[in-house]
Amino acid sequence: MRKKTIRWAFWILGLCSLLLVTTLFALCTGSVGMSLKKILRVIFEGKGSIEYSILFDIRLPRIVLGFTIGGALSLAGVILQGMFRNPLVEPYTLGISGGAALGVSLNIVLGLNSTLGILSLPISGFLGAVLVILLVYSLSLRKGILKIQGLLLTGVMISFISSSLIMLIMAISRTEDLHGIVFWIMGSLEEPNWLLIKVAVLVSISILIISYLFSLDLNALSLGEEEAQHLGINIEKTKRLLFVLASALTGLSVSVCGIIGFVGLVVPHFVRMFVGTDHRILLIGSYLLGAAFLIFCDTLARTIISPLELPVGVITGILGGSLFVYAMTKRQVLLGGR
Repeated sequence: MRKKTIRWAFWILGLCSLLLVTTLFALCTGSVGMSLKKILRVIFEGKGSIEYSILFDIRLPRIVLGFTIGGALSLAGVILQGMFRNPLVEPYTLGISGGAALGVSLNIVLGLNSTLGILSLPISGFLGAVLVILLVYSLSLRKGILKIQGLLLTGVMISFISSSLIMLIMAISRTEDLHGIVFWIMGSLEEPNWLLIKVAVLVSISILIISYLFSLDLNALSLGEEEAQHLGINIEKTKRLLFVLASALTGLSVSVCGIIGFVGLVVPHFVRMFVGTDHRILLIGSYLLGAAFLIFCDTLARTIISPLELPVGVITGILGGSLFVYAMTKRQVLLGGR
């Protein structure tokens, strides 16, 4: 047990170091390059300079949001993969992203964002996500029992329906509305509203702490529902609470930043490969690596074709998918050589 604790502490320290290095890299990198020495000087000099505005009005909000959303999506992925006992399940599998995207698309087409303000976009996205969560949950509940397979299949079908409705809206919308919908769907961390960022940080960190109360339950569920029940786990209550936690994380992420794919699928796989399947380390490890991964991807998105900016969802899809295929290929080679 002592060796395991030391090993876990080593991995957490390593992931925290990686997160710190990625954060410093994001602060220093951009169309206006800054060294660490210059950043410290700008901080001590205070407000008034262009460099200060670049750091605290542009780069820092994106870094904080990248930490929050990257961690939230990875944490949701771990919870759902443990709950379904399926490594291919990700936060967007249940149709939550489709509901949020549909809500935002309707907002843009109806022009509500121009009359109600920019905050109406995340609010409409969150409402769309909540409606899908309630729909999926009610359709999958049978005589007080939450059917896991029914939950998955219902979520996939609702995701397809939402995608079709979004394409219908895009087909009949104006050019300027079409551009807004497409850019939002691809995902972006460009959110200048600090109130929204603070709310996202609070919710994300709170659910991370709450999820630790279910780490042993997730370990038991990985053995199967019958085995978990024999171990004294209240299966139905645990499944409902885990579903609510994962849904809240996903709804928050999609409503604030749009659809950022592959984070909730790829990151838990990598952490599981290196630190094992125990959720006591898997939860925090995935959160930290997901945060670092999204911050790094966002830095690439805003600098790779500077001064233009790519949607961060494009970078996470290309980089995350490539790393995932490479890791799976190497793993198969290693297993085949034994």
